[in-house]
Amino acid sequence: MFGVDIDWNQIWFNLSHLGIAYVLALPVASDRESESRSAGLRTFPLVAMAACGYTLVGFSILTTTDAEARVLQGVITGIGFIGGGAILKSSGNVTGTATAASIWTTGLIGIAVAADRYEIAVLLSLMMFLTFRVGKFFKSRQSD
Repeated sequence: MFGVDIDWNQIWFNLSHLGIAYVLALPVASDRESESRSAGLRTFPLVAMAACGYTLVGFSILTTTDAEARVLQGVITGIGFIGGGAILKSSGNVTGTATAASIWTTGLIGIAVAADRYEIAVLLSLMMFLTFRVGKFFKSRQSD
């Protein structure tokens, strides 16, 4: 009708990658949301999907590994900038470093999914979730 050729295989390919990135971000997102942190159920899946999406686009339109590396560099830097916004300093106390680190790691989950490195994405998701769960236990014991 309008001369648009829709490649349904490509749509399903991209949707599956974006969906996997979304799902793998949910464990840490739900943990951070339950702790009433500034980033939670909306932020983490969006970061994972955006990183995955930028990487998918970069890998599909660029022809050299140098160009792909620049896309990854830009994604990683941009996510670091977002995470930096989560760090606050007030009266000599610094807060939000764990949230910033988890935002950065969530971006890497999205990149790993886009690169079909699901084992890395799953391990990052699991390790980040366990770090917050186990870390909470040890942190509460230190204050006792």
